[in-house]
Amino acid sequence: MTVRVLLCDDQALVRSGFRMVLEAREDMEVVGEAENGAGALELAARCRPDVILMDVRMPVMDGVEATRRLARTGTSARIVILTTFDSDEYVYEALRAGASGFLLKDVQPAQLIDAVRVVARGEALLAPTVTRRLLDRFAHTLPDRAGSAPAALSELSERELEVLTLLASGLSNAELAERLFLSETTVKTHVSSILRKLGLRDRVQAVVLAYQAGLVRPPPA
Repeated sequence: MTVRVLLCDDQALVRSGFRMVLEAREDMEVVGEAENGAGALELAARCRPDVILMDVRMPVMDGVEATRRLARTGTSARIVILTTFDSDEYVYEALRAGASGFLLKDVQPAQLIDAVRVVARGEALLAPTVTRRLLDRFAHTLPDRAGSAPAALSELSERELEVLTLLASGLSNAELAERLFLSETTVKTHVSSILRKLGLRDRVQAVVLAYQAGLVRPPPA
């Protein structure tokens, strides 16, 4: 299967570099380039990419708003936020808006290719420890949502709620299996059930929701 990728970054040099890396692989095709979020919306509708690499800080429309609007359209494209990490406090907001993960802009070529393939398969892009580090860093910048747990959480079984809480604490599937005395296959089944019941697309959104619901709290800023 050829993975169709849309590049969205206001720096032509960044787009050119990513295009060169991606199109060097037989299973990758760059179907468009946009220099801002508004352009990404237009090209996403026209080109129907599988993966969108989305910068955060852009003129006209930033990556967070573009991600939010794309998510509302019900697009099947997986959105990956491009960030410098140390300066982009908006990454957490982008994940809440519907992004499936993030990549550092200085990502190595092999890591970029692997990340695009992982996301295209519908799998989680972020390692649990990276997810936790990101949320710990930026969650305090958002309004306190403790106690605002969505009603759908009541549909989770006791075990599923336990899995969600531990998942949001940064444990991998293997660590979850060890902690709960379950097989990794069983853990994956629980995670899939959690995503289905909560109407979420991936593990990253499940972690964000757990923070929003107050199941896990970040340390003091």
